[in-house]
Amino acid sequence: MKSLIQLFVAVQFALFAFAAGAHFGVFTDKNDHGFDRAGAVIVLVLLAVLALTFTRATDVRPVALTVQGFALLGTLIGFTLVLTVSPTKAFDLTVHSIMLITLLAGLATKMRAPRSVASASLA
Repeated sequence: MKSLIQLFVAVQFALFAFAAGAHFGVFTDKNDHGFDRAGAVIVLVLLAVLALTFTRATDVRPVALTVQGFALLGTLIGFTLVLTVSPTKAFDLTVHSIMLITLLAGLATKMRAPRSVASASLA
């Protein structure tokens, strides 16, 4: 289970890093909106949790669930902003939709796994 948690958090980190880069104008000449700080915070939190999953912590499952819930909340806020004020709706809708799918899949996978399995696989 720990490797599955690491996989989901790593994929989510990569998605959010890509999105934050897009917000900062890394892939284009312009910084298209001022929401880049929120994405950067989520990227840093995901990176910290990903690093934590490689330690010998007793159980990373609750931490991963918490950070994915935090990222889900931020993504839902971002999705709402895309629908209301974003100048690049097609790109942003696609990226936010992919984020939502991976976050929901990660949360569902971790919530269905027995707690003892998550803890036992850390040894």
